[in-house]
Amino acid sequence: MKFNVEKCKVLHYGRNSIGCQYNMYGQPLAEATAEKDLGVVFSNDLKVVQQCREAYSKANQILGLVRRTIAFKNPAVLISLYKSIVRPHLENCSVIWSPHYTKDKVLQERVQHWFTCMFPELKDLPYEQRLAKLKLWSLEEC
Repeated sequence: MKFNVEKCKVLHYGRNSIGCQYNMYGQPLAEATAEKDLGVVFSNDLKVVQQCREAYSKANQILGLVRRTIAFKNPAVLISLYKSIVRPHLENCSVIWSPHYTKDKVLQERVQHWFTCMFPELKDLPYEQRLAKLKLWSLEEC
């Protein structure tokens, strides 16, 4: 199998990496600081910040789409939509990139927080009580 040199990149892991230049078929390979593979972003410092941001961004876009397009906000329908098309983006490969920094966890939880605020009768309740009423778990518990 012949590799496409333009699509191949080099990631140097670790602080003490000397950053060698690699060649393939006589052409130098491009260096990258992060690369997505199978839906997970791997960065050269092995931190999951970019993965958390991408998951948050995608889930937030889809939640906004649901918020704009669903006129009759039946709780059963909204919960079903949230569980089927929004939350999977937040949980995708979470075993691999499980966020351990508080700022990353808060960013992921923010999408679910906004979802629970979509219900007018629950807006005044604390976040944990809204989750209990909607029978949802915190993302950290999953």
